[in-house]
Amino acid sequence: MKKTLIPLLFAVALLALGGCTGGYSFTGASIPAEAKTISITQFPNYASTVNPQLSQKLYDGLQQMFSSQTSLGVTSDDGDLQITGEITDYTTRASSIGSDDNVATNRFTITIKVSFTNRFNPKADFSQSFSRFKDYAATRDFSSVEQSLTDEIVTELCEDIFNKSVVNW
Repeated sequence: MKKTLIPLLFAVALLALGGCTGGYSFTGASIPAEAKTISITQFPNYASTVNPQLSQKLYDGLQQMFSSQTSLGVTSDDGDLQITGEITDYTTRASSIGSDDNVATNRFTITIKVSFTNRFNPKADFSQSFSRFKDYAATRDFSSVEQSLTDEIVTELCEDIFNKSVVNW
């Protein structure tokens, strides 16, 4: 008797989860059921040092994240949810000194300011700066690590924006 009850309970649980609507997904995203689109704009670069590819990398990363982890359609303007922003800092500085009093590591930092608008839940709106950094050996030339570190930081920034905007942990 118990062996036949377990598959039945499992089937009922699956049907119950499948019938749920409203803003839950297995990625942890909490999106209003009425929201169908998200608009993401290019981030203008106002940092004192400009990486000409950074704006596009952020744009592509955010688009990919929202299209792969939500059912929202990604559009360039007038979405039910909206993300706009700007790049405010792109710097590399000495981070630590070694035993010989020379710089041992440098810190590469990217900071962006993001505004999020939720047409269906204005309490979820925010305007916030996000910053991420990576340290690298001072013996390495920045140009030799810039692309890989930028890619890592952009991924982390996109995750931060995604989590802040649609994940309610």
